[in-house]
Amino acid sequence: MAQHVDVADAVHSAAVRLLRHARTADVGMDLDGPRASLLSVLVFGGPQSVSRLARIEQVSPPAVTKMVDALVAAGLVRRERSTVDRRVVLVAATPNGRRLIERGRAARVQAVAALLDGTSDADLAALRRAAEVIARALAVHLAAARP
Repeated sequence: MAQHVDVADAVHSAAVRLLRHARTADVGMDLDGPRASLLSVLVFGGPQSVSRLARIEQVSPPAVTKMVDALVAAGLVRRERSTVDRRVVLVAATPNGRRLIERGRAARVQAVAALLDGTSDADLAALRRAAEVIARALAVHLAAARP
């Protein structure tokens, strides 16, 4: 078990520093971190209710409503009625919101790629494998956490 903790500590530390480095590419997005995160959830996860967004982002529904209002005003998201339950209002990314997040993601990926420039093929393969292991563990965890 101690090995799991040591590896988890190393991965966590590297991930925090890596994301901090990648965020330097966000200057062109003109969105603060919480709004960019919420918009990213909508772009990559599809339309969501405010209550679900609040759970995903780990903030209160009123805080999400405030962020959604700002993103609606910026033309990056829209509110729409659910086709399954007309009482439910979903928040969805607009084409402009999708383009902004995709550009931001591409800039972050380029920042990380530049960081990895000169890395050996063996180390790149190890990083790819580590990313796959983490993605698989997260998928299992998230599937188990769904109500």
